[in-house]
Amino acid sequence: MRKVRQLLPGTGFPPSSEALEYPNGLIAVGGDLDIDTLLAAYRRGIFPWYEEPQPILWWTPDPRSVLFPDELHLSRSLRKTLRKDAFQLSVDRHFPEVMHHCAQLRGDGLGTWIDEHMIAAYSALQAQGIAHSVEVLDREGELQGGLYGVAMGRVFFGESMFSRATDASKIALVALVHILRRGQFHMIDCQVESDHLNSLGARNISRLDFEERLAQTIDMETNPDIWRLPASCGELL
Repeated sequence: MRKVRQLLPGTGFPPSSEALEYPNGLIAVGGDLDIDTLLAAYRRGIFPWYEEPQPILWWTPDPRSVLFPDELHLSRSLRKTLRKDAFQLSVDRHFPEVMHHCAQLRGDGLGTWIDEHMIAAYSALQAQGIAHSVEVLDREGELQGGLYGVAMGRVFFGESMFSRATDASKIALVALVHILRRGQFHMIDCQVESDHLNSLGARNISRLDFEERLAQTIDMETNPDIWRLPASCGELL
């Protein structure tokens, strides 16, 4: 039986060929959430996911769920919601708050992997302009939905999203794609398949295909000025 690699200080991540088939994509255990560790992981398409009191678990699943910006699907109902123009948009103004909302307990009573260590780690990435949040607010300025993730090269690694109002998380994704198209990003990493993301145009590709696309785009330069949005969601159409 294949054993998962223990990530020790000063050691790199193993090749993805060593990732377990079950649980799908588990490639390493341990390590830390320092900026250098996170950047090394994302360059390889590896991401952390665990629940305390477990050690940090690192993953690279096969297949991989991705959304290509030009394949975003807007349903008739979502277009109608956008035309109502009931929500305001912002970028990186409420990053920790978005993470805290994503960290709320799920309806089934299970916990979340987004603990205070995660929030601190990704907030440090955001302070360096590497992680970003997209925020959807009502007319009173209350946060109703959003998402966050990591942007490296021409790839956005989506981490989590939340919604407190109908379609708010979908609007956040539409807004993200609006930004990424401006920056000529090649793909959004959605990590693992979900019906929610599939309905918006995400699809599975093999881990090998994902890694090849990642290698071709991870070192491309991007203009930091792309991280802006129109004031309201109606302007996304």
